[in-house]
Amino acid sequence: MTKHTISPPAAAILGDVHTCDCGARLDGRMAAELHAAENGQCTACLGSAEEQVVPGLTRRCTACAATGRRREQITWQLAHAEAEQVITMSVVRGVVAELDGPFHLSEIADLVRAGLGLPLGRLPVGPRVRDLLLMMQSAGEITMVSAPDELLDGTDVVLYRDPQWQRVATLTP
Repeated sequence: MTKHTISPPAAAILGDVHTCDCGARLDGRMAAELHAAENGQCTACLGSAEEQVVPGLTRRCTACAATGRRREQITWQLAHAEAEQVITMSVVRGVVAELDGPFHLSEIADLVRAGLGLPLGRLPVGPRVRDLLLMMQSAGEITMVSAPDELLDGTDVVLYRDPQWQRVATLTP
């Protein structure tokens, strides 16, 4: 069986040419993704199981659960779509409304998971809850009260491992 892990361009000067372990030269990201899909590889990490967050920082690929395989990527995409249907804004608002003080993302995710009776690993509860909390933050319903855990690219790109929020109504004395 031929291995099909696709490598990113070596340097920006050489253009956007990806190379595959099978020997194929792929002009552009779209061609690389198509080659990955045709060969059962994840189209996000191109089969490497790692994704580059910012230049110089890589992490395990979240699209395929760090397997590098397309099947797992599709499974996770379906799980994310199902999570969008099951974990709604009203569910998260209801959980947040019950809390008086600051709360962590992990706390809300655990309460949502328990409230809906979801087993661990069944759906991507944490990412869905995070997205909804960020929407609530944008709407002014809650505010983030934690500082970033890491500055990845100055103050432009920051990393929060388990951010903490608080309802706006509870901030006033």
